[in-house]
Amino acid sequence: MPDRVQNNGYQNAFGQGSPQGGDDNEVGKALLVGLLGGLVSAAGYFVYRRLPEEQRERLHSQVRTVLSERIREIRQNFNI
Repeated sequence: MPDRVQNNGYQNAFGQGSPQGGDDNEVGKALLVGLLGGLVSAAGYFVYRRLPEEQRERLHSQVRTVLSERIREIRQNFNI
């Protein structure tokens, strides 16, 4: 009599299996991405704080311009 494999409705990329097998790997990847994102944002913040006031204002105006263009584009797409 052949061994029967229980199928609980989940299938991973390599065939049948429970989703719990890859959970540790996925959690590790998510933590690594979160850690790297935090480090990059902290480095960006420290660089930003060291900028002269003139460059900060120029950066603020560029961000406001890009943001207003994006909002205008979204409003046009949704006819708001």
